[in-house]
Amino acid sequence: MREDFPIFERKIGGKKLIYFDSASTTQKPKEVIDAVASFYKTANSNVHRGLYFLSREATEIFEATREKIRKFISAEEAREIVFVRGTTEAINLVATTFGKKFVKRGDEILISEMEHHSNIVPWQMVCQDRGAKLKIIPVTDSRELNLQEAEKLITKKTKLVAITHVSNVLGTINPVKEITKLAHKKRVPVLVDGAQAVGHIKVDVRDLDCDFYAFSGHKMYGSTGIGVLFGKKEWLEKLPPYQGGGEMIKQVTFEKTTYNDLPYKFEAGTPDIAGVVGLGAAIDYVTKVGADPIQRHEKELLKYGQEALSSIGGVKIFGRTRNKTGIISFILERVHPHDVGTFLDGEGIAIRTGHHCCQPLMERLGVVGTCRISFGIYNTKQEIDKLKTALLKARDFFHGTN
Repeated sequence: MREDFPIFERKIGGKKLIYFDSASTTQKPKEVIDAVASFYKTANSNVHRGLYFLSREATEIFEATREKIRKFISAEEAREIVFVRGTTEAINLVATTFGKKFVKRGDEILISEMEHHSNIVPWQMVCQDRGAKLKIIPVTDSRELNLQEAEKLITKKTKLVAITHVSNVLGTINPVKEITKLAHKKRVPVLVDGAQAVGHIKVDVRDLDCDFYAFSGHKMYGSTGIGVLFGKKEWLEKLPPYQGGGEMIKQVTFEKTTYNDLPYKFEAGTPDIAGVVGLGAAIDYVTKVGADPIQRHEKELLKYGQEALSSIGGVKIFGRTRNKTGIISFILERVHPHDVGTFLDGEGIAIRTGHHCCQPLMERLGVVGTCRISFGIYNTKQEIDKLKTALLKARDFFHGTN
């Protein structure tokens, strides 16, 4: 697969690029790059607006991608697929509209201790605005969600559960299907942050039975600036529009506006059409490779990577659950993660350092931040060997040993 990604022809500081930051954004295969370029070269026009050929062609491509996404995540209908800028906007869309209509003083929103800031802050804002309370599912010492506590925390006051499918720090694959069952027993809807899941594991929203599912294109080999909110039609129909403008209307007068049907009610203004084209190409690419081979490859890299890092004295790994994706967070004792990252950059190795937009989880782990490596389909065991060698050099450099 590596040869499909033009960026790996680059050298960083005279060394071949080794990219271990796919949890932040994946690199793009040539098929995606070519699809976006081809759209701008041959079919660029606005969608849903013009009667001329180019606009009709762009609209057909745009809506065909919506149907492609429906099949990819096994949604029931294409109108349950809403195009947004990414996972963050998808969560904000639900938080704003759901909060406005359904959350009142004294209600509760339930999230977990391992959430990304994008699945914390919007709910904090809702709670502050509506006089509600934010409740937290704790993380166990084995770095998994405490399901017994989750069941206790879902009460008559709970209005919505918002949970990450896969932790962007620990790689833990959460039991969202079980959590959804617990919530639905008490008629509580569930939103799943799928940013780190789609493109790495098979996602079937009907099997999960979640009410909302959000993900980003750029984390699954697609374009930046494009994402998807899946919502069950019965919920999307209940929610008010998120933004006002073109496309989300049927009729506008100064006295009254009639809103458009799903999904267009939530797609105000000109969308990122080229981004949608890139997302469609990314889905084609991931489908061609296959979800099972991708997951097998990343699990092999995960096992190999954990063994390699564990053999380095002074390295501590966070999160060794059996059910996890290709993400490893670690620290090198007595060395700040930023210093480790800078040293590795000098070796041509790109990793992520810091709190990873998960400051509450960092507090739970008892650290200010970690080093994180995250795998894509283009990574190899040989790259992990080079990472190990570079980390040994870094340890010797910072610890003052020879």
